[in-house]
Order: sequence, then C-alpha cells, then structure tokens
Amino acid sequence: MEKRVAVISIVVRDRAVSNRINDILSAHGDVIRGRLGFPYSERGVPIIIILVDAEQSTIGAISGAIGNLPGVTLRSTMLL
Repeated sequence: MEKRVAVISIVVRDRAVSNRINDILSAHGDVIRGRLGFPYSERGVPIIIILVDAEQSTIGAISGAIGNLPGVTLRSTMLL
C-alpha cells in the first residue's frame, strides 16, 4: 500500500486522557516524523500537532484510537 503524509491535529479538553494519547503515539513512533505541542493556557486546552508518513490504514488507526478518547477533538489532513 502507498504511504501518505498527513497532519493530525489533536485538541485535548480532558487532560486525564493525556497518558493514553502518549501511549498511542509512542506505539506508532516509527511513522511519526514530527510532533509539536502547545500548552494553550489562555484557552485551557493543550493542542498537539503530529506529522505522519504512513499507509492510510495506519493513519486511520492512529486517528481513530485518539479521536475516540473522551475529551479529545481530532482532525486529520492527508497532504500527499
């Protein structure tokens, strides 16, 4: 299957799931090319942006696992 480049944006409204998010990202560390976190304290929400180079099924698995966590909003964009 062809690899794609994607950007995954994660807004964490419930910090109680932070460890689970980190576990999921660590499990897929081999396809993550960059990670940027903003502790957006003015709004009270941490924001994480992930750059991924992987097969579409893997990108979907990461997005689905994190996006289904309570208190998390996620959007993914395929670039290539």
